[in-house]
Amino acid sequence: MIISVAALAALTGCGIFPRHTERDCMERAMYFESNRSSRDGMIAVGSVVMNRVNSSSYPDTVCGVVAQKNQFAPGIMSRKMDGRSAAIVREAAVSVLKGERHPMIARAQFFHAATYHAPYNNIHYVLSTGGNAFYEKRPSERVTQSTPLPQIEGITGR
Repeated sequence: MIISVAALAALTGCGIFPRHTERDCMERAMYFESNRSSRDGMIAVGSVVMNRVNSSSYPDTVCGVVAQKNQFAPGIMSRKMDGRSAAIVREAAVSVLKGERHPMIARAQFFHAATYHAPYNNIHYVLSTGGNAFYEKRPSERVTQSTPLPQIEGITGR
């Protein structure tokens, strides 16, 4: 019996090899895209991932969103994660998968490094935390916050 690569990928869940669970993929997004010392930053990244999962414009699984080409850090699905921050990242990932969201993210589906200055006029910033600036794309006439906000921490602390 011959199984195509696409069928095999579908059977293995989130990735081709190794098999990644939704939690693994969420942890990878948080680990590689946030300042791992900032719970707010990790929860905000996870909230963006979940906003994309719930959008018809993106894949409908956490792994599908995180593994999508050119959307997250290069090598996000294959690079090694340092075990020193594993417990913190795991707690945040599990919390987001159980429904926690950063209360200031709203419908944001995008972020970039807080130090980056995007040259676009359709970016409406909603939050800066964990070293990232989070934003929604809007028609330029509906943008009311066109520059990244000051970094804020301690909103999701436990």
